[in-house]
Amino acid sequence: MGIFEPFRAIGYITSGGVPFSVQRLGAETFVTVSVGKAFHVYNCAKLNLVLAGPQLPKKIRALASYKDYTFASYGSDIAVFKRTDQVVTWSRHDEKVNILYLFGEYVLSADIKGNVFIWAFKGAEQNSEPVGSISLGDKFTPTCIMHPDTYLNKVIIGSEEGPFQLWNISTKKKIYEFKGWNSSIRCCVSSPALDVVAVGCSDGSVHVHNIRYDEELMSFNHQIRGAVTALSFRTDGQPLLASGGSSGVISIWNLEKKRLHSVIRDAHDGSIVSLHFFANEPILMSSAADNSIKMWIFDSNDGDARLLRFRSGHSAPPRCIRFYGNGKCVLSAGQDRAFRLFSVVQDQQSRELSQRHVTKRAKKLRVKEEEIKLKPVITFDCAEIRARDWCNVVTCHMDTPQAYVWRLQNFVIGEHILTPSSGTATPIKACVISACGNFTILGTEGGWMEKFNLQSGISRGSYIDTSLQCAHDGEVVGLACDATNGSLISAGYHGDIKVWGFKSCKLKSRLDVGKSVTKISYHRANGLLATVADDMVLILYDTVSMKMVRRFEGHTDRITDLCFSEDGKWLISSSMDGTLRIWDISLAKQIDAMRVDVSITSLSMSPNMDVLATTHVDQNGVYLWVNQTLFSASTNVDGYASGKHVQNIRLPTVSSTEISEEEQVHNSGDSKQSNIKPLVLMNHQIPNLITLSLLPKSQWQSLINLDIIKVRNKPIEPPKKPEKAPFFLPSVPSLSGEILFEPPASSKETDSSTTVNTSHKKMADLSSHFSQLLQSCGETKNYSAFTDYLKGLSPSSLDMELRMLQIIDDDESENMEDKPELQSISLLLDYFIHELSCRNNFEFVQAVLKLFLKIHGETMRRYSVLQGKVKKLLEVQSLVWQKVDKMFQSARCMVTFLSNSQF
Repeated sequence: MGIFEPFRAIGYITSGGVPFSVQRLGAETFVTVSVGKAFHVYNCAKLNLVLAGPQLPKKIRALASYKDYTFASYGSDIAVFKRTDQVVTWSRHDEKVNILYLFGEYVLSADIKGNVFIWAFKGAEQNSEPVGSISLGDKFTPTCIMHPDTYLNKVIIGSEEGPFQLWNISTKKKIYEFKGWNSSIRCCVSSPALDVVAVGCSDGSVHVHNIRYDEELMSFNHQIRGAVTALSFRTDGQPLLASGGSSGVISIWNLEKKRLHSVIRDAHDGSIVSLHFFANEPILMSSAADNSIKMWIFDSNDGDARLLRFRSGHSAPPRCIRFYGNGKCVLSAGQDRAFRLFSVVQDQQSRELSQRHVTKRAKKLRVKEEEIKLKPVITFDCAEIRARDWCNVVTCHMDTPQAYVWRLQNFVIGEHILTPSSGTATPIKACVISACGNFTILGTEGGWMEKFNLQSGISRGSYIDTSLQCAHDGEVVGLACDATNGSLISAGYHGDIKVWGFKSCKLKSRLDVGKSVTKISYHRANGLLATVADDMVLILYDTVSMKMVRRFEGHTDRITDLCFSEDGKWLISSSMDGTLRIWDISLAKQIDAMRVDVSITSLSMSPNMDVLATTHVDQNGVYLWVNQTLFSASTNVDGYASGKHVQNIRLPTVSSTEISEEEQVHNSGDSKQSNIKPLVLMNHQIPNLITLSLLPKSQWQSLINLDIIKVRNKPIEPPKKPEKAPFFLPSVPSLSGEILFEPPASSKETDSSTTVNTSHKKMADLSSHFSQLLQSCGETKNYSAFTDYLKGLSPSSLDMELRMLQIIDDDESENMEDKPELQSISLLLDYFIHELSCRNNFEFVQAVLKLFLKIHGETMRRYSVLQGKVKKLLEVQSLVWQKVDKMFQSARCMVTFLSNSQF
């Protein structure tokens, strides 16, 4: 096990070209989407995540859902989930399954070779065989399946070749074949009108067709070239049809006027995958390949749609990340020109920082939003100290001679644009914010460095080397500021590292590395500067003495990023060779290394040192890794690290659970029984853990504080006699004038005495049952029945049982061991020793033990026959609490991490 273990991936909303599945349960609507190898279920009311499925061995290719069931195809297999538990795997296909269609109580699955299987999902746990199959032939490649309304047991299947067919799945026969329009069919949906369907083709045309008479009613053509990939009819009375294409544009067609109604331009940055109009609502949901899902509402006077709510992530891989907000958030800059804030704790709090009316400006200029947005961010810096006062983030953009400021408190770009005053405008390549949060320093490609005030955006001086008339002879690759605003460190591409006076802007010292420097990282607390050169060697310098203090070798390809841990003990670096290496600065050696399948492009360590965030080549998400050394009582990292040995580790997944290839049991074939193992409740104790009793908290807390409760509930004054009895209560006359109630006719004076005797008898019986059960369980050394009996008693009854064991006769005789009370106390000591050793019902046993010691503590001190067992009880109690305390110390960081969020 390495120092960093996979935790989870964030920033994934949808992935690939898998259409979503929408279903309505009661008054709420849910949508199931694919996120690579797992699926997520969102509540459409606020698009909040309600369910995350486990990780499958391969990417999901198709989805379908019905109530608690989710069907996901991966490769040639189909996994059936009941919520998040996989109940069965259907494995009759020999080719990749691209289509899943829910049809009543059946699921239709089609592969790329034209084989369609019919599955009955009710009772699927006991039966993993299909109920039927259809072969479409080699010259018919299915692309979509649709059921026309009122057509019993019939479906329409579209093809890649152009025609589409009407099949009866009950008789497994083809009823009719439609010729099509000499273009591949990409999607097909049924309209609210009977016998009418809409078909989208790869040539960009939409055909509204009457399948009963095989007549075309109307057709539409997209102005923008590309295939029609999704269709949906509006069902609230408006004759509208929504169509989405590979260009990301959603077109709304008026079926009565047979013309274009409106266009949602730049609805998505990628090809539209799914469209769905909610039943009897003017709301359209769309998803695309740009890692987003959006809801549009048609509530304007002209009938145009506006964005209602959405969830989105990076549509292109992020290239620079940084932890922010005490490790609760991650700032991420992507190649999609978006600057985002991801919440590590709650995905709903993730958002894109606004660039001020991009949509409105793009609509006014009639250009794409991507052309209005700023160019991709290449580097940025942030500071939290002045977040409430003014902008606290500075970004440098690709081929841009200006730097932009952002105010994270309002999630918006700032009003100042920082432009260096150098003679030639060259792109800005480096930036840093001072420790006080008041200033930022920019470095350009031409070697110019200038300081700006973040509050006003005004220049406060330039750093000029008198021998060069600028700061560096070449590109400024990195900037760093110390913790006291005393010095500024800059690094040039040609290998010159310079230390400047922060306020005086004068050169103080200089160091020549001797080779080209590509990246630097600075730790403000210890003043160490890590540099990366073209020779893939990490060199650490002391910026005070300007001397080299460490040299690390091991990477075999270009180093992409590096960072210090918050305490300054570790240096973490990543490379295009796919490795992540952890270097111990004090020991001057590599303590761990791991290799991932996809090379790391950027990394950042949280301020609490509990989580490491990474980005990877061609991956749109941010991946989180847990620092295992924080969850162990041992401070020696040798137990976790592997030294120079490089471990191969998988990337974190979007789901907390993962199903491996070996765990995927193919439940089809000869066996009719499902091999999915049912949930088994373990009766044995897990090592090094404790088991709680699952009793209500009030029950065992009342047992501890029973004396306080009795004092609190004691009546202040005796009950008052009623002045006048109710008329329906029979009373007898008295000489004193007091109201005396007549007892029931069947009750007599002898009966009252009998009742008292009976109650005493019941108490005696209860006490004897307590003692008998304790003795019988002590003989078998199995106290589960006795514990269940104690858990069933009320706090007052349990207190009475323990007090009845008190020794009333204080005269110590020779036969003290024969006293039943002393024997019961001895048996109770054996019971506590056994239960504490097993660590079962931990909090309940601790509460009973505290009450027992309060009542019988003096007895155990006086009688020597109990001293041996009392000492053993003390040893067991101390040992158990030492293990519990160690366990809590190990998990303290994780508990703090989760409690700060909510969750």
